[in-house]
Amino acid sequence: MLLDRFREAKAEEIALLMDMASRRELPRPWKGRRPDFLKAIAEPPDGQPVAVIAEFKQSSPSRGVIASGLKPEEVAEQYAASGASCISVLTEEQFFGRIGYLERMGRAGLPLLRKDFIFHQLQVMETASTPASALLLIVRLTPDARTLRVLREQAEAYGMHAVVEVFDPADLDIARESGARIIQVNARDLDTLKTDRQACLDMAKFRREGEVWIAASAMSAGAHLREAAEAGVQAVLMGTALMDGGKPGEKLAAILEETI
Repeated sequence: MLLDRFREAKAEEIALLMDMASRRELPRPWKGRRPDFLKAIAEPPDGQPVAVIAEFKQSSPSRGVIASGLKPEEVAEQYAASGASCISVLTEEQFFGRIGYLERMGRAGLPLLRKDFIFHQLQVMETASTPASALLLIVRLTPDARTLRVLREQAEAYGMHAVVEVFDPADLDIARESGARIIQVNARDLDTLKTDRQACLDMAKFRREGEVWIAASAMSAGAHLREAAEAGVQAVLMGTALMDGGKPGEKLAAILEETI
């Protein structure tokens, strides 16, 4: 499974964090303001069918290199000016990004989601040393409700939210057992890398009162945002569709224009 590959890739990083912890050298928690991620996605801005979490991603498992040479802080400013409610930042350093991007992109003022393969408490502590307002927890990566709850509660103790990603109803059961309130449904099959947007939206019929849902992957047009809203989803995460072509701010503005 693809996630097994990424779990192995994180082993060296976690070993380094453990060594730093043993020497009491872990970075201290961020002292600045963390914009409220949950509030930003719970209700779309006026005129938008859903809130948009715009992603900074230079490459992906399915596409390889998407866009290179773009400065994170410039993309963050573009997203903030073009209607994004939050920014998702890939920080996995072996394949996709840098954790340092969070501080650089935080200057735009939008809530930041750290998107990485997080399954260890030291990774949550590391995230807390950045301006991230939220972090991603993937049920398939941590298929134990108790562990997910510990990680989520740890994140919340630092003033961050946890976005818990699911792929099917079985994952959703585990997410709920862990106490998750923000549910992200990924339309991409992690084995084949194919996407099924409709299957993702069909999951929204299971949404309960008090939960905020995000649809991720395969969102690339204004019509897709309207369909997500009609399905009962409050927010969508868009990455490749925005970054492809090297003008993410313009692409986001154009897609939102299509929803009017």
